[in-house]
Amino acid sequence: MFAVIKSGGKQYRVETGTVVDVELLDAGAGDKIELRDVLLVSDGDKVSVGSPLVTGARVEVEVLGETKGPKVISFKKIKRHGKQWKRGHRQRYTSLKVTKIIAA
Repeated sequence: MFAVIKSGGKQYRVETGTVVDVELLDAGAGDKIELRDVLLVSDGDKVSVGSPLVTGARVEVEVLGETKGPKVISFKKIKRHGKQWKRGHRQRYTSLKVTKIIAA
């Protein structure tokens, strides 16, 4: 059984036991959350596709903690003027472990 969920404007294909990094959520490590933005649920031959969401379907997850993505450097330079800018960014993510997928 697998499901396609939406979190933070992105879509993720998850199964029971899958660990996925999503955009930062307001939850601490060890919390249990229900994600109700389920776009598709597949149980073998039975597939439920939502328009846009599958009614009654939800995914229960456990928050493992926060992680950081790779550092991204933005560098701009104007030739012959001696001007340059350097900025760094490191995105924060929340790690989730899928515990149960509940179909409608």
